Amino acid sequence: MAFISTTVQSFLSPRISLKTNRGSKTNISPRLSLNENPTPSTSKKLFNSITKLLWGPSLPPGLLISTVRTAWNSTWQLMMSQLAPSDPSGAYSRPASRFRLTSPSSDTNNLHLYVGLPCPWAHRTLIVRALKGLEDAVPVSIASPGLDGSWEFRDFHGPEREVLVPSRDRANRCRNLRDVYRSRSEGYNGRATVPMLWDMEKKEVVCNESYDIIEFFNSGLNGSASNPDLDLSPPWLKGKIEDWNRVIYPNVNNGVYRCGFAQSQEAYDAAVNELFSTLDMIDDHLSGSRYLCGDTLTLADVCLFTTLIRFDPVYSVLFKCTKKKLLEYTNLRGYMQDIYQIPKVATTCNFSAIMDGYYKILFPLNPGGIRPVTPMSYEHEVLSRPHNRDSLPVVGESTRAYVS
Repeated sequence: MAFISTTVQSFLSPRISLKTNRGSKTNISPRLSLNENPTPSTSKKLFNSITKLLWGPSLPPGLLISTVRTAWNSTWQLMMSQLAPSDPSGAYSRPASRFRLTSPSSDTNNLHLYVGLPCPWAHRTLIVRALKGLEDAVPVSIASPGLDGSWEFRDFHGPEREVLVPSRDRANRCRNLRDVYRSRSEGYNGRATVPMLWDMEKKEVVCNESYDIIEFFNSGLNGSASNPDLDLSPPWLKGKIEDWNRVIYPNVNNGVYRCGFAQSQEAYDAAVNELFSTLDMIDDHLSGSRYLCGDTLTLADVCLFTTLIRFDPVYSVLFKCTKKKLLEYTNLRGYMQDIYQIPKVATTCNFSAIMDGYYKILFPLNPGGIRPVTPMSYEHEVLSRPHNRDSLPVVGESTRAYVS
């Protein structure tokens, strides 16, 4: 995607003399106060002069407005067709992952993980990697979204942070993720997406499907994990986890994207109704269950969390998921805080990178590129407040469930 950058013009000028109605001169200081208007840039003054010449102080004529509207709608449809493919009804259709992990054959000592901090699908892999203690076994390179929508690598320059930050490519020293994909022996011309698990010895993509990767991290690398006893998908809960995934993925994880990327009113209405009816159901379920599958944190919880942690800052605004804020859901809000406060999880949540990655990059949804302030309810100090979820009664395997 091509994006438009805005250049901020400076407007310091020497003292200006203006004639009053009586012919005397008044000097205007170039120093600006809060009540003074800055001098417009040359290009803006030229544009203003042309518009005044054409239609004076009035609004632009209807013909111009309709022409611009038609041109913008056509351009928007073209950009959205590339950013978010849709079906004939205008509903977003997520492309399938090209590289699936069926039976891992790579040497587990040569794996490298590629992620991007704004991406909820990549966020899943960072959380499971951290909870299992795989930081040393599976090094990570963190890409940043570039203005053209691709994933780029750059070192973070700034004060030390208590969260993960963008980095250079530590495995292949490439400038962007597209070049990493293309460095395969067979090459690659498809979508360069995150997360992506890479075999450093074979120079091959192992997998770029997020759920395959978190299942592999959970059970396939216990010999290299510092927390091998943690099982986020125990055998007795696999059925429930799969049931929840069948509900959460289409209606919530992908549901927010179906709202934001809808290209018809009908597609949006269907997506937003399914999203909030599902959130209502989950909130009700969580009134009597600490996690989705009872008292045990599972992969289903990880998948839901990475959408919830972005909900009010991003999806509620940019993706038009406006019916309710997560803050209005008593149980979902506490549930999100509960998971956020699990050791190592907060470190994976870089809200500055998340906000930038959506508001400054998704040009068709936010042409001005203005990033709103992060809601106060998502500040670390607020998310770290007591959630009281641990006071829920133990329900074990008999936990209430609204999925079948």
